[in-house]
Amino acid sequence: MGKLDGRVVIVTGAARGQGEQEARLFREEGADVVVTDVLDDQGEALAKEIGARYVHLDVRREEQWSAAVAATKEAYGRIDGLVNNAGILRFNALVDTPLDEFMEVVRVNQVGCFLGIRTVAPEMADGGTIVNTASYTGMTGMAAVGTYAATKHAVLGLTRVAALELAHRGIRVNAVCPGAVDTAMSNPARLDPDADPEETRQALDGLYRRLVPLGRVGRPEEVARLALFLSCEDSSYITGQPFVIDGGWLAGVSVI
Repeated sequence: MGKLDGRVVIVTGAARGQGEQEARLFREEGADVVVTDVLDDQGEALAKEIGARYVHLDVRREEQWSAAVAATKEAYGRIDGLVNNAGILRFNALVDTPLDEFMEVVRVNQVGCFLGIRTVAPEMADGGTIVNTASYTGMTGMAAVGTYAATKHAVLGLTRVAALELAHRGIRVNAVCPGAVDTAMSNPARLDPDADPEETRQALDGLYRRLVPLGRVGRPEEVARLALFLSCEDSSYITGQPFVIDGGWLAGVSVI
């Protein structure tokens, strides 16, 4: 028996990184998974490999959310879960950030999450789950990623409000707050087909060895396991909460 047997879950930004690992794990645990992304080739290949359905979805666009929901219900007849994973990151000082760049990140990270909740929740079965991807930076500040941090703070606000408003239907809404994780977002070398993934991971481990108490960068499959916990009955009495998964980074600074 899988932890998600009989459930239907939409995962956004699922063509690679955390979303890919979430889609894989949820499928292994018995869910019918709808893989969504704008990276069609990668998304379709993943869906074919794991026995899922792929739907193109630009999370900034209302009509594409509506189409994704319609496709999911046509294929499986119901929706039980949503993982709002899609996101982008831009590095810049706040005073150097053009408005267009700021709004680009807002539209994907914040508006995309909002549209996901607003579109999917009314079509979701009672007792469903929504997992929003916030960030370590949604709990604190970090220089050079002010726009990203602002959107992730907003995701936590959306999570808490949605949890309150949907609780009467038994729909639970929580947020995962990853620290540094070895994905293409934080490790662009993963986009280089000639790069050695293990070598780049070791380089990241070295970078975060002094910053993170556990001494390494996070793995996307570790975040996927947290998303699974929040999407199954193991977390049946938890809603409206942020869950930090950062190797202890947020705990503080060690001077020893």
